[in-house]
Amino acid sequence: MKIFSGSSNEPLARAIAAYIGIELGKSTIKPFPDGETFVKIEENVRGEDVFLVQSSSPPTNHHLMEMFIMIDA
Repeated sequence: MKIFSGSSNEPLARAIAAYIGIELGKSTIKPFPDGETFVKIEENVRGEDVFLVQSSSPPTNHHLMEMFIMIDA
């Protein structure tokens, strides 16, 4: 099982991972110079159960798009 965090609430994702006894998955999330979002999952997740922790709090569009890009990564 792997847990990854978006940028909206990393402390919550860390708390969830600690509670179930695993480390938070390694990923890179940063903006491109043109404002688009870059996401890289830095671990092999093939065959794993993967959970993403990301809220839809403001800025909602940014957080949702970041989550969709993470799902596709």
